[in-house]
Amino acid sequence: MRIAVFTGSRPGPESHRQAVTALGTGLAEAGVGVVYGGGHVGLMGTVADAVLSAGGEVVGVIPQHLVDDELAHPGLPRLEVVASMHERKARMAELADAFIALPGAAGTLEELFEAWTWGMLGLHAKPVALLDVDGFWQPLLAQLGRMADDGYLERRRLDALGVVRDAGELLAFVAGYEHPPRKWRKDPLPPAPR
Repeated sequence: MRIAVFTGSRPGPESHRQAVTALGTGLAEAGVGVVYGGGHVGLMGTVADAVLSAGGEVVGVIPQHLVDDELAHPGLPRLEVVASMHERKARMAELADAFIALPGAAGTLEELFEAWTWGMLGLHAKPVALLDVDGFWQPLLAQLGRMADDGYLERRRLDALGVVRDAGELLAFVAGYEHPPRKWRKDPLPPAPR
């Protein structure tokens, strides 16, 4: 099994680096591989280094323009270079059995929401989760809750988004995951709550 990791190209606070290191180590010790964006900077580099240090599998997928900027991780046994960011995300999704977003910024959100949306549309049935370090994802979860309350997001889809604190919780979530039916289906949706 491999898990695609979306995370920041900046290091963030020490508590985030520790949590990401523990996650990478825990996944490697459980025999779970990691697919990630192929960089050596920020939390991306931290998670890759942790998995490698624990003897785990790491597959990096990076677009050529970031290789040209010297951001590629030099210690990866497998680094796939693609032409664009779109190809990077598609290849990561192809290689992964599940997805997790660690703390990060706009790029992390974009990758998270694309993977989650693809699941809603029936393009895959893979689990998607958030590593909630120091309550990092709580404001986003509050906004998603508002979207569900206002009828824009089905509650079952929000409930299917995992919120975990470590590798053990992530692996338990993945093992017990049941994918909701695809968003667009022939039977009508119930009316939005009022």
